[in-house]
Amino acid sequence: MVNVTGVGSFIVLVLDVWAIVSIFGSSASTGRKVLWILLVILLPILGFILWLFLGPRAAKAGG
Repeated sequence: MVNVTGVGSFIVLVLDVWAIVSIFGSSASTGRKVLWILLVILLPILGFILWLFLGPRAAKAGG
């Protein structure tokens, strides 16, 4: 039997790491990056959802 809680936790971890990497690559100021990263780390699910809709985006290459 698969442990659904473990799978769900792994998915949240992967999404949070993706969010943190994207925050690092964004054009936001250092202070805003630190605040977003802290939010994602301290509130993994809510922080990810807020970042997804309101957070800084990675800088577009070549554009």
